[in-house]
Amino acid sequence: MPRRLLLALLALTLALPLYAQRTDSALSEGEIEQLREAAYLPNDRLLIFIKLLDTRDRKIQDLYAHPRKPGREQDTHDLLEEFTSISDELNDNLDDYGPRHYDIRKALPKLLDATERWSSDLKSPPDNDAYNVSRRLALEAVRDLHEQAAQLIEEQKTWFLAHPPPKEDKNAPLGMPRQENQHS
Repeated sequence: MPRRLLLALLALTLALPLYAQRTDSALSEGEIEQLREAAYLPNDRLLIFIKLLDTRDRKIQDLYAHPRKPGREQDTHDLLEEFTSISDELNDNLDDYGPRHYDIRKALPKLLDATERWSSDLKSPPDNDAYNVSRRLALEAVRDLHEQAAQLIEEQKTWFLAHPPPKEDKNAPLGMPRQENQHS
């Protein structure tokens, strides 16, 4: 009997990590790959997140722009869940980029504009119990993104005013900062 219990516990311990690795991701493999490729380019990564959220937003709007199809409410629910998941992932990235002073000044205004658009768009489908909770969570995620983007814009202005990045040398290899003249 103790041996069976030990085997059952062992099987359970092995099964839990496998369960956690299931692909319940809101992102497709292609979208994950896009984010991976931009892992070291924070501005580009933020722009990809904006594109992904725009895609989900557009799909939700398309559900209501065309004649009603069966399952529309469930599709809306699922897309709102994906939207919230991607928004939360973007928010985690912003949490990482801010304190590390990554220069994301080009992407932040675009994110701020997008949050205003998303907030309006997500309110447009009619009320329905099938997705109202998911919509509320998506709107909260958008509000959090908006607040964080606005705060980061101010923080980045202040930081980069006090710590200007090195200028690029037009003759240096791509992405390399300009070398200051050094006297020997």
